[in-house]
Amino acid sequence: MRQPLRLLRLIRAAGRLADPAPPVPDADASGSPSAEPFVPPRALRGSVQCRHVDVGSCNGCEVEIGQAFGPVYDADRYGARLVASPRHADVLLVTGVVTHNMADALENTVEATPRPRVVIAIGDCAIDGGLLADGFGVRGPVTEATHVDLVVPGCPPEPDAIVAALRQVTRR
Repeated sequence: MRQPLRLLRLIRAAGRLADPAPPVPDADASGSPSAEPFVPPRALRGSVQCRHVDVGSCNGCEVEIGQAFGPVYDADRYGARLVASPRHADVLLVTGVVTHNMADALENTVEATPRPRVVIAIGDCAIDGGLLADGFGVRGPVTEATHVDLVVPGCPPEPDAIVAALRQVTRR
């Protein structure tokens, strides 16, 4: 009985321990597929609901998205949260190269997401086709299939880069 009480006293004495948040990323053109800087819709600043869509990847980016929302990188503390339905989402996180089988599913998911919405292409495959660009079942990169607001390069991208892109949307 003494040990649990001692632990509770230590927790209470230490308080909440967390690193302070880094500064908000600049809204420059580095994450935008176009030359102009990305400006998030005003309605999405502060908190966003994210839906992940895999349209044909090797699952490397999915692992990194899982890490970005896990306890180490904790995208939730910056106002980004994963949801199960595109009808509840503000942001679509799209990974992989668009295959012929998934092109309609991507189009339906984008249409089911209410406006204003932000589409983020995550990984080299989603941006330019990456290693899978010349595959027989490949239709093309996400940037050619739908409008993309932000890109996160890398194969796979670091969880820090994914969190930084989400922070550009939430401005937190």
